Amino acid sequence: MPVSGRRIVPQRLIPLALLTAAAIGCQSTVGTPSPAIGLTAVVSAPPVRADRGMVVSSNFRASQVGREILRAGGNAVDAAVATGFALAVTHPSAGNIGGGGFMVVRFPDGNATAIDFREKAPLSAHARMFLDQAGEYSRAIHHNSHLAVGVPGTVAGFAKAQAAYGKLPWERVVEPAVDLAGEGFVLTRSLAGSMARIVEGYPQYPATVAAFSNGGVPFAAGEVFRQPDLAATLARIMRHGHDGFYRGETARLLAAEMRRGGGMITEADLARYEAKERTPVRGTYRGYDILGMPPPSSGGIAVVQMLNILEGYDLGAMGHNSAEYIHHLTEAMRLAFRDRASLVADMDFVDVPAERLTSKAYAAELRDGIDVARAGASAPSDVELPLPYESQETTHFSVVDADGMAVSVTYTLEQGYGSKIVVPGAGFLLNNEMGDFNANPGLTTVDGLIGTEPNTARPEQRMLSSMTPSILARDGELVAVIGSPGGRTIINSVLQVILNIVEFDMNIQEAVDAKRLHHQWLPDRIRIEAGGVTAQTVRELTDMGHTVVVRGSQGRANSIMIDARTGERLGAPDARAPDSGAAGHN
Repeated sequence: MPVSGRRIVPQRLIPLALLTAAAIGCQSTVGTPSPAIGLTAVVSAPPVRADRGMVVSSNFRASQVGREILRAGGNAVDAAVATGFALAVTHPSAGNIGGGGFMVVRFPDGNATAIDFREKAPLSAHARMFLDQAGEYSRAIHHNSHLAVGVPGTVAGFAKAQAAYGKLPWERVVEPAVDLAGEGFVLTRSLAGSMARIVEGYPQYPATVAAFSNGGVPFAAGEVFRQPDLAATLARIMRHGHDGFYRGETARLLAAEMRRGGGMITEADLARYEAKERTPVRGTYRGYDILGMPPPSSGGIAVVQMLNILEGYDLGAMGHNSAEYIHHLTEAMRLAFRDRASLVADMDFVDVPAERLTSKAYAAELRDGIDVARAGASAPSDVELPLPYESQETTHFSVVDADGMAVSVTYTLEQGYGSKIVVPGAGFLLNNEMGDFNANPGLTTVDGLIGTEPNTARPEQRMLSSMTPSILARDGELVAVIGSPGGRTIINSVLQVILNIVEFDMNIQEAVDAKRLHHQWLPDRIRIEAGGVTAQTVRELTDMGHTVVVRGSQGRANSIMIDARTGERLGAPDARAPDSGAAGHN
């Protein structure tokens, strides 16, 4: 039942043991199933601690690059930009200069801003561009062709953020990535295996095979991986900034590949691209302040909307991942994702009712429609759809500096390695983000496509995104920097990390390691990480009318929290990303 008044924080139901953590690459450990509770017990190492600054990303080398920028006198924006460029070298499945994303920045005085560097549709784009010659929707065109490539935004976003808010010279923050690409680095087992699958799976793209193999032979773990073409491209960016990518040699090479493969992007599209500075979405929950990304990200609105709904319940008393707790989260998720599908898109093209969607009054209306014992009463789905494909291959990184500036960045190529197309002579991968536009106006199919009008392809429109870089504060003080990859699951992963901190008093590593769940309205199913619930909990949810399926893992929530007592920066790399790492500046 809804509650009011002061919240009582309960004890955690399952105490989490603490293990010794390394200063870099701290990983959580997943235990064996416990007969007593029927769950896979998550045993969290302590978060990585540092006095002055922290960088957490999906690659430990990139985190180290960010830390060195902090040590050199850079601030959190400098370190974030350096980390992002380094990830383009060391984490090619999602780190990028050929994709796009979002950055939320909170300044030490509590003010904040957001940088939108989401990809755009080319000038020639149109709503029915994903149909084949017979006029039928083609998934291959939509997701796996040169027409799936959006105009990249990453370089423009980094350049805009660093020029406005960085401290160091631009060359200093890009140079580490140039060196990593040119001099190379030793491959981990995880990255070597990932690259081998791309080499073996995409022989139709010779430049891709050349970039990620040794003369056509996949690299092995322990070998040095060098990327000379990418180093040359990064060097042009280092020397010329924004124009080193969007004009000149790099733009010429990209446009030539588009012509060769039948894509739409031209040098004119590239020359027109600019990142946008936007006002963050703001919300409150139990005295905490939430900062999120506005549209074309749907994440900021959705997280605030769900928190507003859930604020009317005593979630802590329900118990973490109990049937009652999961039911209430699911109903809030169902409502937010319904509104996401029908109302949210690029605000430069669509009138998004963001103020209403994030209001406490609207949340109260939605809450009134929730049945505390029955699934789907407030937002029923009238079709049964199987699970659509959702890429896990976005990446998120978090940065906090000595002054308390915080930066939350999520960026992506869409699917792992994006379109799988490397620009010949330039060495970088192109995104397939046009797949995030709706397939065709009005088309809703058994593949999970939703054909609502706002998110259809238009020239220069930015496609709807689930990326949710977020920052949590309280009483004017920074609390946490949060985000995750995972397609549409991103929104719910971020929601649950916040709830783990606020409702269950978890430290940041525990909050990141805890098992997560997902519901997105369509399809009408709860997806829960393996080991996340007992068989009895599944039975209780089923009796309420829910369908529950088990997934392998959800998200990679590389996050940072501030120790309220000591002021230390606590880094929490997500063990779901095998090469993740936290690098602290003392």
